[in-house]
Amino acid sequence: MLFLFPEAALSVSRREFTAGAAALALVATLPFPAFAQGRPKKKFEVPELYKPGPLGDHSLGKDDAPVTIVEYASFTCGHCASFHVNTFPKLKEKYIDTGKVKLIFRPFPTGPAELSIAASMLAHCAGKERYFAMTSALMETQRNWMATQDPVPLLQKLASQAGIDDAKFKQCLSDQTLAAEIQRTGLRGYETFGVEGTPTFFINGTIVVDGDTTIDALSKIIDPLIK
Repeated sequence: MLFLFPEAALSVSRREFTAGAAALALVATLPFPAFAQGRPKKKFEVPELYKPGPLGDHSLGKDDAPVTIVEYASFTCGHCASFHVNTFPKLKEKYIDTGKVKLIFRPFPTGPAELSIAASMLAHCAGKERYFAMTSALMETQRNWMATQDPVPLLQKLASQAGIDDAKFKQCLSDQTLAAEIQRTGLRGYETFGVEGTPTFFINGTIVVDGDTTIDALSKIIDPLIK
């Protein structure tokens, strides 16, 4: 089941989800049904695809890299976690760190909505320098904090390791504007670029991968673009 957030559902509601002084900000959501598989690959105007939303973009790699990958992912998506644990380190070593690929990461919230949005908020609040480290930490420990009835202590521990103290943790997860902008980022991916599930990867403007993938599969697409 895929969950997205149309404009009509962007009004933000709050309820306490506490452990000590921490509180999660929860956002009103409206679920979409699962989408049909096997849609045709789409080509978009590259300038529009690469244009950041109100939150800006988080990216790794050289701006003039010959290949740009735009990833839409959810922090509560098991396939996304698998990619970031198993494939992302190899992609970074082989292509991003060598100047061949620029990666742009955008959140695309899926259910459970409150956890997906909260994790996206924490990654954003870690700041540009620590965004991807926080993203990797959240993905690597996803099974742990999603499996507990009270994920706040585990999320708070991860946030602390990223330099987010208790006060900033609570402030971050109570930021209704941030929560709404994360929703809008996912909505834009769906409405403008045809993103229907996570993870979705655009490589030089074309949707080429829906779902988890391997470094070998990515290399078959990336290498011809580099040459």
